[in-house]
Amino acid sequence: MKKLFILIFVLAGLSSSAQEKIDPTDKFSVGGAVKNQLTVSLNDLKAYKTYNTDSVVITNHLLQKKHTIKNLQGVLLKDILDKAEIVSETPKVLSEFYIICIASDNYKVVFSWNEIFNTQTGGSVYILTGHDGKEAAATDDRITLISPNDKATGRRLVKGLQKIIVEKVK
Repeated sequence: MKKLFILIFVLAGLSSSAQEKIDPTDKFSVGGAVKNQLTVSLNDLKAYKTYNTDSVVITNHLLQKKHTIKNLQGVLLKDILDKAEIVSETPKVLSEFYIICIASDNYKVVFSWNEIFNTQTGGSVYILTGHDGKEAAATDDRITLISPNDKATGRRLVKGLQKIIVEKVK
């Protein structure tokens, strides 16, 4: 478990600069240690259950307000991962997995399996299908991942989500 936390901090350190200009994405892939490799388009997201949130204040690492995203609609990351089916020898081993969410500009955000499937945080990590009165296809970033329960919400805001990779700690 200690190795997982070290890995998370190393990857977070490599991705410590905030996203600037990104290329918008209309689909993302899910791969790695999953039974079903997926390519999920904006249209495919319509098949999943959608959740709504009024607004999220986006803050930087110093908790300074950057902007607000209003009227969020999104699909849970864990619902996408459930469809991909993480490959694990036993349920106990699932605690050794982590999920890397990668943007089109190579910005990376890491979640542990336990964080997504065993905490309240996982019940609110969304891939946005719309916000600010627009469908995702009409937004500048298209596919965006957000973790609204984080203190510094901008740290795990992934604009232009391109890829999700599931890996096991080695």
